[in-house]
Amino acid sequence: MTSTPVARPDEVRRHNRTTLLRLLHIGGPVTRATLANELGLNRSTIKTLVDGLAEAGVVEERVPRPGRGAGRPSLLVLPQPQAAVVLAVDIQVEHVAIAFVGLGGQILGRNSWNLHGRNREPGEVITHIVESATVLAGDLGCIPSGAGVSVPGVVRRADGHVHEAPNLRWTDIALGERLTSVLRVPVLVGNDAELGAVAEHLRGSARGSSDAVYVSADVGVGGGVIAEGSSLRGAAGYVGEFGHMVIRPGGRGCYCGSSGCWETEVGEAALCRALGLPEDTPRGAILVELKELAPDPEAAARRLAEFSEWLTLGLVNVVNLLGPQLVVLGDLFTMLPPSVLDTVTAAVRRRSLVSRAVGGTEIVPSSLGADVKLLGAAEVAFEQVLDTV
Repeated sequence: MTSTPVARPDEVRRHNRTTLLRLLHIGGPVTRATLANELGLNRSTIKTLVDGLAEAGVVEERVPRPGRGAGRPSLLVLPQPQAAVVLAVDIQVEHVAIAFVGLGGQILGRNSWNLHGRNREPGEVITHIVESATVLAGDLGCIPSGAGVSVPGVVRRADGHVHEAPNLRWTDIALGERLTSVLRVPVLVGNDAELGAVAEHLRGSARGSSDAVYVSADVGVGGGVIAEGSSLRGAAGYVGEFGHMVIRPGGRGCYCGSSGCWETEVGEAALCRALGLPEDTPRGAILVELKELAPDPEAAARRLAEFSEWLTLGLVNVVNLLGPQLVVLGDLFTMLPPSVLDTVTAAVRRRSLVSRAVGGTEIVPSSLGADVKLLGAAEVAFEQVLDTV
């Protein structure tokens, strides 16, 4: 007969401490009573944990703002942002953004720069990240305990190896290893859309949804999947290349070697064509054109009819395959006129067998704006950092 291993008291305390910190990090300030209820622990255990974290400067307790209720208010337990800080990096095709993010998800400081020509090369990007992070550390007076990096490409999560980031023209780049060696902290690298899904699930439009899909359009199209409350990563972390579903056989050639991929019909260049703009139109000019269309639903429907049909077709495939409760649209898709998004949503609900079966899949724009991938990068870094606070 095999005996069941029994956790040591120190392991139990460590587990309870980390779980409590994660609850505060994601959920924000709560009372001790709420912590006890959420964690299923008795009040004396919660008191011991909170007192220990307060003594270490990781949390503080504060009287809430006066309300209309009678009686003495319960103290709120608040995470202290600078008690645990991570570096978040969002590498995009045309620019890089970095931020120091504190416990509780607060952005403490940030910097960004454009990419063009030689400074798009991996070595130059890495050097600039390190230099910019050093400046931020000096300005803020804190050192990150870990880092998360978002990359628009096929990334192996085990070691942060970038197999291919075609729009950056990167191939076989040991990004995680190289950044870890120069930053001297654990670095986790992920696909940008996957990290977008993580951020939306924890802090954005998909909060509270256990099964959701995040689909974003930039130069290319990518996706991230939340299945039963966890990020779906696939073999070696390679998942979410929604943009390379073939939806138009014999269509435009794609850099991946196929033809008629979804991103050739709904990516940035396709949106420019639909609007009658040159394919290399600057992002700002595209957004201006879309804003001008928004007040005129008839004009928007007419000019974006074909684009909307390809967007609908791809989303029907995604919903039928993955069966999410919710689809969150990010990046350029959030700028489409509301009337167009309404039309696409209605069409997906009507044409998707799975959507009809679940009573209508909800399709909403991202609520996190340009910070979605920075926040996702921060959250994957915090996955390890919270164990060491």
